[in-house]
Amino acid sequence: YLKISKLALAFAIIHSKPPGKSSREYTEYLARTVSEQDFGCKWKVEVLEAEVLRLRQELLLNRISPRFCLENRKQDTSAETLLDRESINPTSYSSQLQDSGCDVCNDSAFDSLGIASDFHQSERNVNTSKYWLERVPPLNLCHTRKEQSLTAPLQFLQCLLEIRKLSEGGMLQADFSELENDSFTICNSVSQLLDGLTVFYNSPKFPAPSFLTEGVRVLISLITDTKLSNHVLKKCFKKMEEFKKNLVQIILRNRNVNRFQALHSVSQTLGLLGRNNILRNSLISLLLSEVRQFAEQLLQAHQVQSVYDITQYENIFLLCMILEQLLQNETEESNISSSDYEGEEKIKFLKNLDQIILHLSDEFPLFSLYLWRVSVLLNSGQMQ
Repeated sequence: YLKISKLALAFAIIHSKPPGKSSREYTEYLARTVSEQDFGCKWKVEVLEAEVLRLRQELLLNRISPRFCLENRKQDTSAETLLDRESINPTSYSSQLQDSGCDVCNDSAFDSLGIASDFHQSERNVNTSKYWLERVPPLNLCHTRKEQSLTAPLQFLQCLLEIRKLSEGGMLQADFSELENDSFTICNSVSQLLDGLTVFYNSPKFPAPSFLTEGVRVLISLITDTKLSNHVLKKCFKKMEEFKKNLVQIILRNRNVNRFQALHSVSQTLGLLGRNNILRNSLISLLLSEVRQFAEQLLQAHQVQSVYDITQYENIFLLCMILEQLLQNETEESNISSSDYEGEEKIKFLKNLDQIILHLSDEFPLFSLYLWRVSVLLNSGQMQ
């Protein structure tokens, strides 16, 4: 049936083609016309879907806390968003881009992006509801730039966090059980935020826009909040796992000359995600797998004297540092049992590790040292 349909379509195009045009040219013209129509329809569908999501976000917030939504609407604020404030009053980052970016161990590069400071700032207590209500921008959907698609989910998740803080302080009544009744809204909002952050980390801009650093702050706050994290992780765990895998691949595959400062901010985000106990276990397994696979590939290349990927070799150290940091935090926390890492990836990593270190120690001493340090942390956890 498909072959007959294609043949009938070909005959129809040949019979209906205008004079002066070949069948090929007319077919390409029809293909372009249909493609443009499809693009227009897809764009309209995306706009409508975004509007539906925005309305569902407002409805969910109203169900959780009607008083918050009422007072938030009373605020005399314009449609100014984080993006608008960024364009009107950009933050100065005089020392943002350094020539080589090799100083990856310095946390100032990450702090200069505002992510770490914003995260710590979010943990401070707030005494009055007026501050929280005024700092939340109105729910607003923008379509002019790709980055602006982040504002709707970001503002919605901001509102959730503000309601959570106000309710915790007894200044606002809120019913977060409504999140169970509308999993679509929370899942799509978190998914859009994660997709937007992934796009940014794939092609970072300096200075970093404030709404992107705010996006990281909101994400970390969501997964560390005792009441909201359960809803977010239960409904968006697969998406969160995909986000972590994307960040790891961004680190491994980046080949830009001045890439280390941007990759350091990605590694800091992974480290912050690892503060959550559920995400930490899966993140450590992911990092163990990537480091082990690279070590095996490097050993094979060394044994046959073949060329290895020097860029990936440089980038793998960031993963090693993240892995060491997470394992170090793990051993320092007595409330986490050592059995958390009794898994397949740990066994694979430790298997034949001594032989790998022995063969690579002369040619790659620093990488061998990192492998040894990780193995010590894994074995120390096993002995506890």
